[in-house]
Amino acid sequence: MDKVNLAEKFALFTEHWHPRIAGELNGQQVKLVKFRGDFLWHKHEAEDELFLVVKGRFRLDLRDRSIWVEEGEFIIVPHGVEHKSFAEKEVQVLVFEPAGTLNTGDAVSDRTVREPERV
Repeated sequence: MDKVNLAEKFALFTEHWHPRIAGELNGQQVKLVKFRGDFLWHKHEAEDELFLVVKGRFRLDLRDRSIWVEEGEFIIVPHGVEHKSFAEKEVQVLVFEPAGTLNTGDAVSDRTVREPERV
């Protein structure tokens, strides 16, 4: 059992939209990811996702509205809800979701990370 320093873990990588696993508990994974620019529309049929902004801010786009999520805030996207993320500047986000959840959900693309690295 070790503590995790988020700043140290985020400093280990520079790629955007490429989640890293920072921890696991009860079949869930704690992932760290940096966003910048626009992601792709997707949904997760069975998995809810929690996005916690560690540094910066991002916009979560839904089909009927957009929500800015600021530093220190989190949002939960229920399974089945189509969404995409956008960040004007780099943002650091902690994602909490079931193990094995694809970052692109049902929209497999060149941004799909099937086996995230551990940090």
